[in-house]
Amino acid sequence: MKIKEIRALDINELKQKTAELKEELFRLNIRHASGQLESTAVLGRFRKDIARIKTVLKEKEGGN
Repeated sequence: MKIKEIRALDINELKQKTAELKEELFRLNIRHASGQLESTAVLGRFRKDIARIKTVLKEKEGGN
């Protein structure tokens, strides 16, 4: 996700998106552990997306 897309979401949508991404990251980690994941770059993308969303969420909740 791009930062512009993330900033356009409201707080509830950000929390929902974070939960969805964490769930998908969990599934990908299981696939990686079992050797079924071809590209591990996907894991990094999901982690970075979660971090971006958490950052924007803190900004919006903090009023900054």
